Amino acid sequence: MSAVQLLWMPVVLCVMQGRLSNGACVEVDSDTEAVVGHGFKLGCISCKMRGEVQASATVDWWFMAKGESEFSHIYSYIDMTGMVNDERFLDRLNWMGSKNTFDLQDGSIYILNVTLNDTGTYRCYFDRTLTFNYYEFRTNINKTITLNVVPKATRGTASILSEVMMYVSIIGLQLWLLVEMVYCYRKIAAAGEEALRESAAKPPLKLHP
Repeated sequence: MSAVQLLWMPVVLCVMQGRLSNGACVEVDSDTEAVVGHGFKLGCISCKMRGEVQASATVDWWFMAKGESEFSHIYSYIDMTGMVNDERFLDRLNWMGSKNTFDLQDGSIYILNVTLNDTGTYRCYFDRTLTFNYYEFRTNINKTITLNVVPKATRGTASILSEVMMYVSIIGLQLWLLVEMVYCYRKIAAAGEEALRESAAKPPLKLHP
């Protein structure tokens, strides 16, 4: 197996593990910087604590523009149907969350053609009903995202450091694999030489008539 193949093995195993755990839910924070004229995903994930419990949920999004003091109801998703409730976002909001299910855990939405006026605070509201054998339990979760819209894409320090660390990790893995290959080669070569010495030291076999 080549060094390149060995390097890619952890990646392949991670992908396989991800497929096996397809039903898992992981809460990831939304990005907070959008670019004018581009699309942007407002991420909002609320995982159930007990996956085996049946549930249904609705999701509502609220927005308070920069300089304003009150939130406006901009979007609702109920019974697998989305509705834009604010004219500022008409034809500009798409559902990007859980599909084909009433048991919503991903309530993300996507803003088309972002403008500077989209700068502000967004609030994602999950209203979930858990259904047990003899009763129902209702719970709700709020998540807040402060979005900054910029005229042009900027590259943050965190992004640069992440890329540098990625390349350092790749180079480090390659060097480690090279050291392991040299070590194994020397070990095999030493074992071969030892076997040859032992073979040479043995007296020749005598053939009896």
